[in-house]
Amino acid sequence: MKNMNGYSPSSKTIAAISTPQAPGGIGIVRISGPQAREIAGKVFTSRHGKTLDEIKGYTALYGRVHDGETDIDEAIALNFTSPASFTGEDVVELSCHGGLYIMRRVLKAVFAAGAVPAGPGEFTRRAFLNGKIGLTEAESVMQIISAQGEQAAKAALAGHDGALERKIIKIRDLLIETAAHLSAWADYPEDDIPQVNPEMLETTLLTAKMEIERLLRQFDAGRAIREGVSTVIAGRPNVGKSTLMNLLSGCERSIVTEYAGTTRDIVEDTVILGDVPLRLSDTAGIHTTNDPVEKIGVDRARGKVQEAQLVLAVFDSSQLLNEEDRELISIVQGSSAIAVVNKSDLPAKIDMKYIHKYFKQIVYISALSGEGLQELKDAVAELLRTSELNPADGILFTERQRDAARQAGDCVREALMAVESGITLDAVTVSIEGAISALLELTGERATEAVVDSVFSHFCVGK
Repeated sequence: MKNMNGYSPSSKTIAAISTPQAPGGIGIVRISGPQAREIAGKVFTSRHGKTLDEIKGYTALYGRVHDGETDIDEAIALNFTSPASFTGEDVVELSCHGGLYIMRRVLKAVFAAGAVPAGPGEFTRRAFLNGKIGLTEAESVMQIISAQGEQAAKAALAGHDGALERKIIKIRDLLIETAAHLSAWADYPEDDIPQVNPEMLETTLLTAKMEIERLLRQFDAGRAIREGVSTVIAGRPNVGKSTLMNLLSGCERSIVTEYAGTTRDIVEDTVILGDVPLRLSDTAGIHTTNDPVEKIGVDRARGKVQEAQLVLAVFDSSQLLNEEDRELISIVQGSSAIAVVNKSDLPAKIDMKYIHKYFKQIVYISALSGEGLQELKDAVAELLRTSELNPADGILFTERQRDAARQAGDCVREALMAVESGITLDAVTVSIEGAISALLELTGERATEAVVDSVFSHFCVGK
């Protein structure tokens, strides 16, 4: 018998530790499958003699877990009955004290009682295969776990609640309705079917195209709040790079002195600026030097600047621009860069006309006092377009999702070109059906087993 996704449900009962592999106040061993209650009953005895078969779903028993005749720990057994569980199967969760030795011993006892080890993401995979969640909702689980900031967590939770899937279904249904009309009109020309209006057809395709393009435009901003952005703080010696690094880090990560060239190597840290995780690198001052050790640091700094996703180009507002400043400006052209004009609390001597000529984003800041930090947060959000994101909207999370959306967009554009060129409507229908197929793969309604395997291979064991 197959489920709604077209896959045969597994007859095996799986188990894994579903809490982190580290000491904690509580640890959970999750068991899922047709023999979940039977297996749990072999290792768990309630204090009052009740069995898991005697209680309803979403109820619990207090007792002890044991390995044969030997007690392992006191525990709470929480019972979920099919289909009203996360996986859609019978599930029992054994909650014990969260010591690593205890948890591994309980899991070993569960395996001895008949369960098999769960693979990476196998609980969530079963939830998908049993029709409990869509593929995009499943993918958002790991995004929730790995979220580094508030905006990323909200976006991931919205994805888990089906926000992205609803957006895709809306576009898909619009295209399915259009394809059905085209097919019916072509196959039954003598029946009373409304004639295809090229203008209405074009309007429908343009709507689908714009919705798909909006999703694709938001991908990079969404990735920035999820994965963070490799960011380099660059500038000539003694402009305040290390002071800025310490300000953003909230502690003294870089040594700050009045002497130029104090930083000779790259100092790294990850910080949350606004809602964006920045993987910061404080580099050696870019300048000409005969010191062989210092030269290595400067060369590394130049390389880091060219590789970075974001550059905070720092300038000293109390000094005139020199050749080293101009070299930095030349290096960052074509990159995502913000001019950070530091020491704004001192009398200004810098040529701001020259800075404005090469930078769209300019922030005045005193890294020593923290003045201008909010303006820097706003500039980063605007440059990375994270300020345009609404966490409640559905956004694309993975490269797999983006590739499927891109394929759908290409097919819709082909359909539009066919309509505008006056090509037969059969060709238009083929392109629309290609877009529908890509969207069905995105939601998992028509995903191959290889795609499903790839999605869940990135999950941790126990989830």
